[in-house]
Amino acid sequence: MNKQQLLTALESIGMRPGRGLGQNFLLDGNLLDFIVRLSAPKKGEKILEVGPGFGALTSRLLKSGAEVYAVEFDHRIAEYLRAHVEKENFHLTEADACRVDYVELLGGGEFRAIANLPYSISTIFIARMLDLPRPPESMFFMLQREMGERLSAAPGTKNYGALSVRTQLRYEVKLEKIVPPEVFFPPPEVDSAIVSFRLRHGGDGDDPELCRLLPGVVKTVFAQRRKQMGKVLGQNYGKERAATALAAMDLPPEIRPDKLTVAQFAALTRRLFDLPGPRS
Repeated sequence: MNKQQLLTALESIGMRPGRGLGQNFLLDGNLLDFIVRLSAPKKGEKILEVGPGFGALTSRLLKSGAEVYAVEFDHRIAEYLRAHVEKENFHLTEADACRVDYVELLGGGEFRAIANLPYSISTIFIARMLDLPRPPESMFFMLQREMGERLSAAPGTKNYGALSVRTQLRYEVKLEKIVPPEVFFPPPEVDSAIVSFRLRHGGDGDDPELCRLLPGVVKTVFAQRRKQMGKVLGQNYGKERAATALAAMDLPPEIRPDKLTVAQFAALTRRLFDLPGPRS
């Protein structure tokens, strides 16, 4: 879909894109093709697409033969899709993507997520995916560049934080490509990025109890990231418990949270809550 086709579609439903909803429509066919090559959808597999817009990416996913489950918040766009996308492998849900019951929608089985994700919901939606009993096997999202850099950040960098740790516990995250504003309509005020997430198997991310407890630990320490972890943990989990957990890992109480790896945060969480499993 080129810009004129998009403008015609917008005019046909009497719509102006809403910045508050993060409605920035991707116009570049080469980038859409890149996302499809990178994600490699397969015939018959379940693909979740949030914010399909007027179907530029959707049509490519459908062409692969995948069963595409699209979630669209805007009623006018949903009506447009119902009128213009007549494929047996297209399943549209008109709803707030942050409130959908994905186990019910997708049946609880294996699926993947591929989307030009509305920027206004990216943090909440990705957290929803992380919390699923069976999260997506992989995810490929267009995100704000800043968000992509946070999600993929390494320890010791300014972008490394609670969301980095929580996401990387379950996924291998890679910032695949930086995308300039001019390939969207309307153009956002910042650069974007295509980010891939590939599920880790056989590690800490497979432990449901650890995945439930670790977000609270990292949120607590990164909320005061300039303070010594020993003090912050002591205030929230008890001085003795915090001191014992850090000492067992040979970590000084004055260490800052951005110095710990994801594996160290997992081990620390196990010690704070006396969880079984590896606690190196």
